[in-house]
Amino acid sequence: MLGADDYALDRVPDSARYPWWTVAVQRFGQLSDLTVFLLGATLGAGMSFWGAFWSLTLGSVILEVVAVFAGIAGVREGLSTSVLARWTGFGRLGSALIGLVVATSLIGWFGIQNAIFAEGLHSLVGGVPVWTWSIVTGLVVTALVVYGFRWMGWVAYVTVPAFLLLAGWSVIGELSDHSLGDLLGTQPFGEPMSIATGATIVAGSYIAGAVLTPDMTRFNRTPGDVVKQTVVSITLGQYVLGLVGVVLAYAIRQADVVSIFAATSGAVGVIILVAATVKINDWNLYSSSLGFVNTLSTLFGLRVNRVVATVAIGVVGTALSAAGILDRFADFLTVLGVAMPPIAGIMVAEYFLVRRWRPALDEARATGGLPATEPTWVPVTLVIWVGAAVLGWWSEQEQFGIPALDSLVIGGVAYLVVGKLGLLSVGTREVSVAEAAP
Repeated sequence: MLGADDYALDRVPDSARYPWWTVAVQRFGQLSDLTVFLLGATLGAGMSFWGAFWSLTLGSVILEVVAVFAGIAGVREGLSTSVLARWTGFGRLGSALIGLVVATSLIGWFGIQNAIFAEGLHSLVGGVPVWTWSIVTGLVVTALVVYGFRWMGWVAYVTVPAFLLLAGWSVIGELSDHSLGDLLGTQPFGEPMSIATGATIVAGSYIAGAVLTPDMTRFNRTPGDVVKQTVVSITLGQYVLGLVGVVLAYAIRQADVVSIFAATSGAVGVIILVAATVKINDWNLYSSSLGFVNTLSTLFGLRVNRVVATVAIGVVGTALSAAGILDRFADFLTVLGVAMPPIAGIMVAEYFLVRRWRPALDEARATGGLPATEPTWVPVTLVIWVGAAVLGWWSEQEQFGIPALDSLVIGGVAYLVVGKLGLLSVGTREVSVAEAAP
């Protein structure tokens, strides 16, 4: 069949796993793009270099911890995030909700990123309206994702080094006329920002990707591979490049550092920058398709091939992008993003600490299949999930603490307490997987 289903509802077998650097280059590609420079520039505009340093440190540590633990669960079980959620606290129907949130959120961001992609090509090439470029770029990314993880890896091998070479050339050229010591001592030039706010921005910029880490790490071979790729990709991609963005902002005295790359690199630079955008958007579409496939399976008993789901979602996202209406839903997508951190907190707490359904996963892993039984849903978990998400949203509105971390910790700790008290069984019905299917 055209494309690759990529074990959307099954365990990834050992024969389909990859060396750690093949997965790492894709994770690095998600983090090493224009947005990380803009992130650093935003921090530089509002705080001193050392304030930005600590914001990036705190935010990156949060992301690394979440990604490592969620990723280890993914590599051990070989399951996508939404499927793994069935046995990590959420049950069958809860995992369907996760799949729906993921699919809805990421199809929206796919469309928004595609619009940015199209506008970049329009400014470079022109010729046709932006909406036409939106259709072209959306269908190109959809075609790439249809062929799955392997092809996405090959694209990363090309675009990631090209982007880093371009970025290095542009940055060195811009900073060659400045003293690094003077730049590090530069005072911020924008609205003052606290370290907590900065750390929130850093963690929030990639928390959804960290939560969905199992979608990627199920293709790893060992937990050690997960740790290596996470530390390398987040440290270099989010941390180092973010600090470069801070220094760049001091050098040009503005937060718009993107113009530097276009100005110093010409048409080739713009092409590379646009290509780098693909490495974010292909994973938006990929994880969205996995969530959608799981939702259809759990709610309606339909086993839809991931290729079909990818094409459907890609066409819808492309159409919305071309229509130019997705920017109106950015606030809604941001609200959905608040629901992501507690998912990781709950899943990690269940898998590593409470272990209510861990024996079923361990037994099934030995045979390469899925557990024979599963909870239909776990009402207590859904209450914790909603409560933690609401508290995270509240802390963001009140600028209290670090919202992404707050909701993640609240969700994880609350689940741990409830699990240790033996309350997870309240309202929970355990059934065979065959019985649970509609």
